[in-house]
Amino acid sequence: MQASTYSSVKGRVGFGAEHQRRVSLGLGESTSRRRVSMLRSQYMTDRSSCCGGLSLNSATMGIELGRARMGVDGIFGSSAKSRSVKAQASEEDLEASVPVIPSTQHGKSSGTVLPFVGVACLGAILFGYHLGVVNGALEYLSKDLGIAENAVVQGKRWIVSTLLAGATVGSFTGGALADKFGRTRTFQLDAIPLTIGAFLCATAQSVQTMIIGRLLAGIGIGISSAIVPLYISEISPTEIRGALGSVNQLFICIGILAALVAGLPLAANPLWWRTMFGISAIPSILLAVGMFFAPESPRWLFQQGKIPQAEKAIKTLYGKERVAEVIGDLSAGSQGSTEPDAGWFDLFSTRYWKVVSVGAALFLFQQLAGINAVVYYSTSVFRSAGIASDVAASALVGAANVFGTAVASSLMDRQGRKSLLITSFGGMAASMMLLSLSFTWKVLAPYSGPLAVIGTVLYVLSFSLGAGPVPALLLPEIFASRIRAKAVALSLGMHWISNFVIGLYFLSVVNKFGISSVYLGFSAVCLIAVLYISGNVVETKGRSLEEIERALNPAI
Repeated sequence: MQASTYSSVKGRVGFGAEHQRRVSLGLGESTSRRRVSMLRSQYMTDRSSCCGGLSLNSATMGIELGRARMGVDGIFGSSAKSRSVKAQASEEDLEASVPVIPSTQHGKSSGTVLPFVGVACLGAILFGYHLGVVNGALEYLSKDLGIAENAVVQGKRWIVSTLLAGATVGSFTGGALADKFGRTRTFQLDAIPLTIGAFLCATAQSVQTMIIGRLLAGIGIGISSAIVPLYISEISPTEIRGALGSVNQLFICIGILAALVAGLPLAANPLWWRTMFGISAIPSILLAVGMFFAPESPRWLFQQGKIPQAEKAIKTLYGKERVAEVIGDLSAGSQGSTEPDAGWFDLFSTRYWKVVSVGAALFLFQQLAGINAVVYYSTSVFRSAGIASDVAASALVGAANVFGTAVASSLMDRQGRKSLLITSFGGMAASMMLLSLSFTWKVLAPYSGPLAVIGTVLYVLSFSLGAGPVPALLLPEIFASRIRAKAVALSLGMHWISNFVIGLYFLSVVNKFGISSVYLGFSAVCLIAVLYISGNVVETKGRSLEEIERALNPAI
């Protein structure tokens, strides 16, 4: 490690000369590791002497936690000089400048996580399904509900936009509900608007009823968008958290494909659109029932002081042999247990704003990079290449999305989140450039159709490798426990707001500047995203949520 990298920590609050000397000698990391080991040993001692549960002395624990955190530096520098040094450092130097406790190697666990991740992913399926179901059904429901032909476009705008508006409300609501009632109970509450919304859409006899149903469904998927990645990240073992977290995006893609398949009988049965909306109530009910049997997040339980319940959840998820280890980790990173729950304004404090802004920026880049525009124009692009079937075009885009997400899931815990994000946005920038040139360069005119198809498929593949699955996975990892639910909700709110605005003004911008110029603008956004991620996002693979929290949020 270069001396200049270590110099970036000088002058920060809570780091004295003695600490600087220990860091320069490489002692900070081992000290933190020993502190966590001490906490685990203390836990075992107290467990053996107190059958009723955990009985740690709060004053002693506070001193030990304070000392443990002293060996961990913040990942985001507080000064311009620190940021400059880190921007110039190599990836290895950057990681080395963040002395976190290395992950413990775990043996085979007797617990089980996958069934509960699967139950939570019912929310992700509903997310994708409700986004995609209206595309195939719009023409038929417009005729059935008596929408005039010249009002179909306006009707679609209302039906689509109310879903997005509801999702925006739901995403903000989901964070507060998850903090107050817990993760599993919030899933059960979420099933209410999802089920009622599906019923109203399926039985609607007027546009107004349809819009109300879509609004309720939007609130439901907004809540799901916030709590599905939150719950999965909090119950997943560190060593496979990346793979399980990316499953969220995979099931969103599956939900979109399911909506496409559900629309196939429409040509033979024009009233089938009601069934398309109605069947979405089934996974909503299954989600509510499944969460009766799913364990609550151990981290939420620990933060609420419900130690025996947290132990029971840990035993179910990871096995009884890892209870002491996980409780020790939670104790070592339990800032939130000694502080009140964070309010919304706490997210904008100097303590948390940097990390919260990263989360919001990732979702903003995700939407401004043009994914919705590419999907919207994919049908016309494929027609220019001689693919006349809308179903075939949508299936090709959906298959590329599912394939890319599956590949990302396998790479998440090996390549890491940051490298996948950079690769993804870089590929998206190149694909957008190809799409733009295929519409404007005369020399490419004979090949414009095939090039546009290649550019579209490559863009969707690139998106699904990182920009799609990583933000929802990374956010619960980098946010401290006391702000995690609300910070995820705020970031998802940014997602839905930007999605709504882009959907509202996209066609107007295209009509004014042309699709080629718009694609070129999206390419520029992707390049800016690459630069931003390189300088502000850090790697989290192989680290527990508590390790990441201690590094990003040192004690104040």
